[in-house]
Amino acid sequence: QVQLVESGGGLVQAGGSLRLSCQASGRSISDYPMGWFRQAPGKERDFVATINRSGSRTSYTDSVKGRLTISRDNAKNAVYLQMSNLAPEDTALYYCAARSEWDGGIYVYRNVVDYDSWGQGTQVTVSS
Repeated sequence: QVQLVESGGGLVQAGGSLRLSCQASGRSISDYPMGWFRQAPGKERDFVATINRSGSRTSYTDSVKGRLTISRDNAKNAVYLQMSNLAPEDTALYYCAARSEWDGGIYVYRNVVDYDSWGQGTQVTVSS
């Protein structure tokens, strides 16, 4: 199973930017769809963004479209989430996830149950 470690979180003012990184180890993620999710205190883990194995397809939850961008570098075995124009409602623990089931490489996945490997999360706090 692949191991995932997130980094890049922190405290930022509203309107600011952060870049989250997810470094994979143990196995190559080049064949895996990848996703970012977030969980605020007392709430469920919610979908944020997903990318297929080649990076040719992405999908976002509506509230982050135009502000967050998911990307991947398969040579570095890593996935990224560029976050801009952040708002207090973006405050959450952000998780990286991998789906190891082969699907031909063209699909993206938006549900927690679609993923079988998770990192420990990185905290993003946006002050108003």
